[in-house]
Amino acid sequence: MDQKTIRIKDIALKAKVSPGTVDRVIHNRGKVAEKVRIRIQKIIDESNYEPNLMARALGSKKQYRFAALIPDHQVDSYWLAPKTGIEKAAVELKQFGVSVQQFVFNPYDAHDFIKKAEELTAARPDGIFLSPIFYHEVLPFLAQWHDTSVPFVLFNTEISDHGPLSYIGQDSYQSGKLAGKLMHYGQSEPCSILIVHIDEKIDNAAHLLKKEEGLRDYFSQQQDVFGITTIELDSSDTESFNNRLSEAVNGIADLRHIFVTTSKAHLVAAELERRQLGDIRIIGYDLVPGNLHYLEKGSIGFLINQNPERQGYLGIRQLADFLVFRKAVSKTKFLPLDIITLENLRYYLEEDVKTATEKLV
Repeated sequence: MDQKTIRIKDIALKAKVSPGTVDRVIHNRGKVAEKVRIRIQKIIDESNYEPNLMARALGSKKQYRFAALIPDHQVDSYWLAPKTGIEKAAVELKQFGVSVQQFVFNPYDAHDFIKKAEELTAARPDGIFLSPIFYHEVLPFLAQWHDTSVPFVLFNTEISDHGPLSYIGQDSYQSGKLAGKLMHYGQSEPCSILIVHIDEKIDNAAHLLKKEEGLRDYFSQQQDVFGITTIELDSSDTESFNNRLSEAVNGIADLRHIFVTTSKAHLVAAELERRQLGDIRIIGYDLVPGNLHYLEKGSIGFLINQNPERQGYLGIRQLADFLVFRKAVSKTKFLPLDIITLENLRYYLEEDVKTATEKLV
């Protein structure tokens, strides 16, 4: 039998059983005599039969309600990209009975996060996609969803020991080590490094801790001794932000590098530019407009692209693969650690333009 055209009906004819019996064997449901099951399975294996999962999902009338718990992009523009990815996946999956309801919370308000998580839980979705940026607050919800067998996929922040179906995003620890290596290249003698966490409480942000840990571990393995200082800043008060940053910079001898663990490296670059401190190099994350501006000016040396739009897209697709198409999904899906410089920036921007154009076709 030609494996490209083989059907359940063909397997049934060869096994001398009904198509319904073959279907029960393929999906491991219902009662089938053991001898018959073995005979059918042997034919399936020999023919390399693979079910047409797309066609089956299209023919099903079942509706799947997914819920996305995401930060408000109007409060922090970084979150527009994953929202775009979520919506792109939702459009593609609509024909298979998938709908995605968004529950949007203030990324700087843990109480708002809890409120939206409670609303989501009350809606009783079939699957959940979320960014668990409030570590302590999210744990009770993860436990509840796990206990009620509701699959959930995490992105942006990895919490692997609380039962997620999958994690989509970067390896935060390795991205921190990568930042360390980028700083170390071309640095002829030991110097000081400042790690800057902006607008997130570090004791409740597991992904930022992993980034810092990765950078510190990189330099701990080097023979040269590099001084590393950490500071947490709040950008809601510009004057206080700039004053605290200036105090930190003034208080560190031989400061040559600043590692910003969020998408707000441009706020640090703006203050250094104002103070004419062009000899301090900055490494940050993500292709947000402010970062691109200072990358082009040379104030930011490198950006590590976390590809948040793809995180949003793949997260919804993971839920669909598991629930709709009945596929096995990987526990962890790390995205590449893309290093963006002024020299290769336009290729990434062209890809963004291409993606945006495809949405209009």
